[in-house]
Amino acid sequence: MTHTLPFAPPSPWIVRFTPLLRPGGCLLDVACGGGRHLRHVRDRGLSVTGVDIDLRGVADLTGQEGVTLVQADLEGPDGWPPTLSGFDGIVVTNYLHRPLLPAIAGALKPGGLLLYETFANGNQRHGRPSSPAFLLREGELLHLAIGQGLQVVAFEQGEVSSPKAAIVQRLAARRPVGAAADLNGDPEPVPLPPA
Repeated sequence: MTHTLPFAPPSPWIVRFTPLLRPGGCLLDVACGGGRHLRHVRDRGLSVTGVDIDLRGVADLTGQEGVTLVQADLEGPDGWPPTLSGFDGIVVTNYLHRPLLPAIAGALKPGGLLLYETFANGNQRHGRPSSPAFLLREGELLHLAIGQGLQVVAFEQGEVSSPKAAIVQRLAARRPVGAAADLNGDPEPVPLPPA
């Protein structure tokens, strides 16, 4: 699929929490598709890595400074590429493959931020996706974050009307900075952006 300008706008959830990403850091966009979040974060001065089975939607970003593209079948026998680790932020939207959830959380640096937004149970009444394999169970992202030792910054679940009617879950969570982490001390607190 080749995109023509203008590109799809980034999710308001991702835009809301982008200011919490470490300036000058590196963000991973899982199942990056057309690259709407890669573009949004890159335009704010971070380096970005996009991973997807099909990179045609981000072909225009190939070779650009601060952009790394990784073609990988995350659901295939090789699963999560071990080179995808040590990120200051990870974005996942409209994608769910449960076996990857621990690897996604584990790819964050101490202090790193996970921003996740995807469809949840109940979305069947709005159309696709409708298979339980692609719909989060109630509170599933929240339980993932807690189970992986992440500190929850924000969590929402319920019905949205934009960009189309859907049932979603949204999570913003941070990997704690432990005493052994080498970040020259804890990062300065950053005020939450307005809702």
